[in-house]
Amino acid sequence: ELEKIFEIAVNGSEDEKISAATILCGASLIRGWNIQEYTVKFITRLMSPPVPADFTGSDSHLIDYAPMLNVLIVGIASVDCVQIFSLHGLVPQLACSLMPICEVFGSCVPNLSWTLPSGEEISPHAVFSNAFALLLKLWRFNHPPIEHGVGDVPTVGSQLTPEYLLLVRNSHLLSSENTHKDRNKRRLSEVASSSSPEPVFLDSFPKLKVWYRQHQRCIAATLSGLVHGTTVHQTVDRLLNMMFRKINKGSQSITSVTSGSSSSSGAGIEDNSLKPELPAWDILEAVPYVVDAALTACAHGKLSPRELATGLKDLADFLPASLATIVSYFSAEVSRCVWKPVVMNGMDWPSPAANLSNVEEHIKKILAATGVDVPRLSAGGSSPATLPLPLAAFVSVTITYKIDKTSERFLNLAGPALESLAADCPWPCMPIVASLWTQKAKRWFDFLVFSASRTVFLHNSDAIVQLLKSCFTATLGLNIAPISSNGGVGALLGHGFGSHFCGGLSPVAPGILYLRVYRSIRDIVFITEEVVSLLMHSVREIACSGLPKQKLDKLKRSKNGMKYGQVSLAAAMTRVKLAASLAASLVWLSGGHGLVQSLIKETLPSWFISVHRSDRDQGSGLVAMLGGYALAYFTVLCGAFAWGVDSSSSASKRRPKILGSHMEFLASALDGKISLGCDGATWHAYVSGFVSLMVGCTPNWVLEVDVDVLRRLSKGLRQWNEEELALALLGIGGVGTMGAAAELIIEHFDS
Repeated sequence: ELEKIFEIAVNGSEDEKISAATILCGASLIRGWNIQEYTVKFITRLMSPPVPADFTGSDSHLIDYAPMLNVLIVGIASVDCVQIFSLHGLVPQLACSLMPICEVFGSCVPNLSWTLPSGEEISPHAVFSNAFALLLKLWRFNHPPIEHGVGDVPTVGSQLTPEYLLLVRNSHLLSSENTHKDRNKRRLSEVASSSSPEPVFLDSFPKLKVWYRQHQRCIAATLSGLVHGTTVHQTVDRLLNMMFRKINKGSQSITSVTSGSSSSSGAGIEDNSLKPELPAWDILEAVPYVVDAALTACAHGKLSPRELATGLKDLADFLPASLATIVSYFSAEVSRCVWKPVVMNGMDWPSPAANLSNVEEHIKKILAATGVDVPRLSAGGSSPATLPLPLAAFVSVTITYKIDKTSERFLNLAGPALESLAADCPWPCMPIVASLWTQKAKRWFDFLVFSASRTVFLHNSDAIVQLLKSCFTATLGLNIAPISSNGGVGALLGHGFGSHFCGGLSPVAPGILYLRVYRSIRDIVFITEEVVSLLMHSVREIACSGLPKQKLDKLKRSKNGMKYGQVSLAAAMTRVKLAASLAASLVWLSGGHGLVQSLIKETLPSWFISVHRSDRDQGSGLVAMLGGYALAYFTVLCGAFAWGVDSSSSASKRRPKILGSHMEFLASALDGKISLGCDGATWHAYVSGFVSLMVGCTPNWVLEVDVDVLRRLSKGLRQWNEEELALALLGIGGVGTMGAAAELIIEHFDS
């Protein structure tokens, strides 16, 4: 049935095409789990219609498909639909389909229009804005400048760019021996080939490339380069006159005050004549200068805050795609910290006072389980709420939007940007923004307050350490009154939250908080050391506290029960493995390959060499042994997350060098070339545990280790009377270790 609808969308009349496109973007996409794979494929193919055989026009053939393309773009613009495309791996291809649409319709003068069957009239500006907004959602455009590599090291997952999406899409075209074996690769290759069998690069879209480079320059440096008398300068004047026409009629033009030009508008010109009939790309090129001029005028008292917000909203209404450039400019300017803060007093700027204290109380309630102190939002109510001028302007513009389906597409673009931007500003900017927005949209209260609560961790590394500690405590069931005293994944991630639950908002599970925080942590290097420290602390807690009370009570009632507080080694090892699994997950999640590499090459060797007084003071043989095994599980899991257990992934190519370095460290320490500071039992348990896990779970890793290193490791294990493990290591080490294995067998029988 879907194929029939697809054929109608390709070969039907104009109205039939639109109806078919609407059907494909409906329940078949959103709820049709069993047919979703085919639905997204058909939609993606429709987004790149082929050139008709009889097409002879000088313009792009895409213009003739404008009504259907607009219906498709609007139909898949929701966050849920984008997530569906992402789950099916089609975001790169979707972006590749949107780029020519943006290029073509953004280059059209808006003197064309199309009428949809519903009676709605659309222009090239509308088609472009809808396509452009969707394209930007696909490449994490709306994240703050810090994630684009300005200043600190960019966080994990921040390298998603238009070029990267095209490279991924092009990689789907490459045929390989494995393509026909892997169903998913074959499916992606078919979808990519159906739109264009040739690789596509950003150079194919010159207008988009110009805008993207301007966006990058805006983030990297202050705005400059506007030359008097140029086409861009004239466009800036016309846009400012359109935005502030009422002011220009009564007094000096904003353009002459802010951009150094003379006013080019007359007082009696009609409103419609002030709207420039220019291609969208030309308007977007001028928007940063327009916003800069307007913001400067407001800072110097030439524009009131209300006039600024109204003018920017008029610009966004005229060309909705301009909201993207407004977001880009405000994000960059806030990060520069050159604008004075403004007082949100309810007269010049909107006031958050109506529910700021309510937001503060709910933040404290959400974070109650973590033990983190929430800074006061105001000192006894005497300190006025302030925001940096660009952020105040941004939030003022966004709250002028209506909460309806039409505005949703663009609020979904501006909303995450506003949240990320406010979170990156000093405390309490995000709670203030949340207070302002909850006054407008009460149904978003839970989400906004939760977003505000996570910013507590972004400005305080001690709070992040406390959050990590809470993750271990909840997972292992070590706290006295946790969300769930039984521990486990349920206690780590919780079971949802919200004011609709019985009793209202409740403390949020620490794992969920960390999932919302980790992408914005600026300095992730310290995470590895803290996680290792917390892992060892958890091992001591497990060994010293015995079994959880529920299990102890059960054991005491059994025939073969144990004395209260006595540690069961098997039960302790189970909890130690759980702690190691959590530690590995946190490291991999926080920093990916880079953090795992830093852990294995730097953090762990340094830890073994250092002296740990806490281990010697509190420790016993059991604590030391459990600590070694915990580190062994932790290390192997981190490596498995990063490289895989075999050689099927591209990341496995990095494994031999990093693993070889670590194995050389182990062999050198066993040879006595490196002096260790850790407990001997911990070292013994780590080496034997690590090698045992490699032999039993990741034998491919052993094949990548230098033969001489394996022989030295085997010799060290034999000195610990670990003959079986030494033989197993040599047995899977390949041809090069066969001689050493034979010698070991002979020695064993001789003895």
